[in-house]
Amino acid sequence: MADPHAPHRSEPVAPSLEREVRREIDAAERPDRPIRRWLRGIRGWIDRHPRLRVAYRLGVGVLGGVIAVAGLALVPLPGPGWLVVFLGLAILGTEFAWARRLARWVKRMLDRFWAWWRARRAARDLARQG
Repeated sequence: MADPHAPHRSEPVAPSLEREVRREIDAAERPDRPIRRWLRGIRGWIDRHPRLRVAYRLGVGVLGGVIAVAGLALVPLPGPGWLVVFLGLAILGTEFAWARRLARWVKRMLDRFWAWWRARRAARDLARQG
């Protein structure tokens, strides 16, 4: 008897993996998580000290920028180039609204790309069968 939880041949594995990854990201981004509360407390302390706030923003900008540029340099090479770029954007997004907007836009474009890719693969598989 076949395993009822095993994916069917006609059912791709990728969408279930994508759903699982999305669930994990949503869970990690919940504001009630202990680490996020702790970081908000630290951020509140930094905001009460104007000079420290400027230094913090500068440090976040430099760190996030270096990581994003390093990721772009790694893109043509095998490995996690785009992941490093997104990490840099995420770091920049903690301080800069433009980086948050850019990260949201990139997520939307990636969703569109993966939908296009799945449709392309499905059409190719249909063409091979028919």
